[in-house]
Formats: sequence, structure tokens, C-alpha cells
Amino acid sequence: MWNYINAFKDAISGTLHWTWNSIIFDVPWYTNYFWGLIVISLIVWGLEILFPWRKNQAVFRKDFWLDAFYMFFNFFIFAIVISGVYSVLEVAFADLGFSMTSLAIIDISIWPMWLQLVVFFIVLDFVQWITHVLLHRFDVLWRFHQVHHSVKEMGFAAHLRYHWMENILYKPLKVFGVMILGGFEPEHAYIVHFIAISIGHFNHSNIKITYGPLKYILNNPVMHLYHHAYNLPDNRRYGMNYGISLSVWDYIFKTNYIPEDSGTIELGYEGDDTMPKTFLGQLKYGFLSKKH
Repeated sequence: MWNYINAFKDAISGTLHWTWNSIIFDVPWYTNYFWGLIVISLIVWGLEILFPWRKNQAVFRKDFWLDAFYMFFNFFIFAIVISGVYSVLEVAFADLGFSMTSLAIIDISIWPMWLQLVVFFIVLDFVQWITHVLLHRFDVLWRFHQVHHSVKEMGFAAHLRYHWMENILYKPLKVFGVMILGGFEPEHAYIVHFIAISIGHFNHSNIKITYGPLKYILNNPVMHLYHHAYNLPDNRRYGMNYGISLSVWDYIFKTNYIPEDSGTIELGYEGDDTMPKTFLGQLKYGFLSKKH
């Protein structure tokens, strides 16, 4: 029992210590997720201000500060709290004989580091794409995902506005993605982290960019705006454009949909007027909410 308690305490204190050291610049700059998030956010926000797609949208759009708080809550505050739980689960699986290599289907440790990172990025993105589809397909998951889709004006910070229960679902599946890549050491995963954050911020930003022919590979703001469309086509009742960083999965599985690119569509979902307007209200939303 004590090994579980110690694992819980050590994980929380370790994550808290790392976060504080990040704030005071006492970690390598390239692994400083705290200030890295701020720098990426300021760059994308600056581009939104200089090159707005929806020119009538305010610089401080609707729910700007709520979404900004979500960024730090989901990435740091909640991460500190939940780290202890994940550490206990890791010890429990170890006691059962499972390790990070138990499910490995391929050993990529002998590959060049750049290739390992590319494969790591692709596998994790595909796992997240599948998870995202599930969030739309099952009512019990959709009720939590509605927090993200309650955004009425799109901007970079909407990227990380999501219910804390999504962390519970995404994290184990992302760990599964790592486990099937035998030999991968995630000490360079910060590269994938910052790339994914940058793409996600751009996808939710008030900037019109499609990347030309690369739109069939990379997700983009035009494509993702339609993922948040209020009015769905009759044959897309569960939504479309589920891509996280990559759009290729939507084109492969025929879930892509971009009828036009004016950027003026209504966002949200039917019944989004029942979504609480405050963070605390949204924090408990989904557990007792009605289906919409």
C-alpha cells in the first residue's frame, strides 16, 4: 500500500516542482512547456490581430479570458492533480507485469531520431483522431466534449478549452500509442509537443490559411472551423473534420467537409444555450447534463 501512496505523493510533488521551475526558468528552455505555451500563444494571437480572417471579431473575442484560463488549467493545474493518479496506475500495472514495452509491436530505437519523432507524431495523432471520433459518437463522451464545442467565436485559446474529463480519456490512449513503439525514449518528445501546440493554435485561430496542397496532410483553420459548425449536413450528424494536427485521416476515412471558406458560419451545437457560462459550471458539466 505504501508504494502506491508514495508514488502518488512523489508524482504530484515532482510535477509541481517541475512546473514551478519552468515558471522561474530553471529548466532547459526547450523543455519549458509553461513559457513555451505563452510564446506560441502570443505569436498566434499577434497574427490574428495583424491578419484577421473575420475582421468584425474583436481582439478580445467572446470568452477570450475563459479560454485563456482553460489553457493553463488543462496543461498545468489539472496535470499536477492527475499526475498522482497516473503514477499509481503505473505502479499497479507494473505489479501485474505490464511495462512500457509490453505492447510493443515494432522496435524503433535503431532508427534515426528524426524518424522516431515523425513516427511518434503520426501514431499519436492517429490515436487522438480516433479518440476525437469517439467523443462525437458516444453520448456519454459527447456531453463532456460539448464544453469545447460551446465556443461561439473562434480564436487560438479555444484550442485548449475542453472538459477535464477529456484528459482522463486522452492520456491513457496516448500512453498506449507510446507503448506500441518499442524502444522509443521520449526525451525528445518536446519537439512533437511544441509542433502539436502550434498547429492546434493555428487551427483554432482567426487566421485564414489552408497550406495549399498540404491541406490534404495538415489540418488548418478553414477545415477546423467547419468541425465547429452549428448546422451539420444531413449525412454528417456526428460531425466532420476530426483531425487534430493532421487532416490526412479525414481524407482517408471520408470525414472531410469544406463547402466554402468565408469563415462566417455559426458555431456551436443545438442546445448550446444550456452550457454554463462560468468555468466552475463547466467543470461539472456532463455528469448531470441532458443529451443534446
